[in-house]
Amino acid sequence: MTGTPTEGTDVTLTVRRQDLLGPVLARVIGMVAARAHCPVDRLDDALLLSDAIAAHAPAQARNGSVTVRVRSGKDGLTLHVGGLSPDGPKAVLEAASLPGVGNVFERVASTIDTGGEELRLHLAFGS
Repeated sequence: MTGTPTEGTDVTLTVRRQDLLGPVLARVIGMVAARAHCPVDRLDDALLLSDAIAAHAPAQARNGSVTVRVRSGKDGLTLHVGGLSPDGPKAVLEAASLPGVGNVFERVASTIDTGGEELRLHLAFGS
């Protein structure tokens, strides 16, 4: 891809059907990452985050739907996972631990914030 990365892309989606969260979120992340000139290895990491969100966030949804805001900036992607119960962000984070692998979010995301009713994951592009 040539040209200047598009900064400040901000896409919000609300998904009510759990079976659609994974495929829809992966496509949105791919689109936003491409506009931001995301390195391929970090795109793979972003898609791992997407899979973990799709697997664990619906169980913590406050009203049966999960809202995800995907934001790009000059330094990376930020995922804001909302619509969760008061303890939802921490529960989603804890549920993403796999035997022998560890916590997917902690291994892949550059920063994690579980404050409030939103899980925020930042994926930095820089080294």
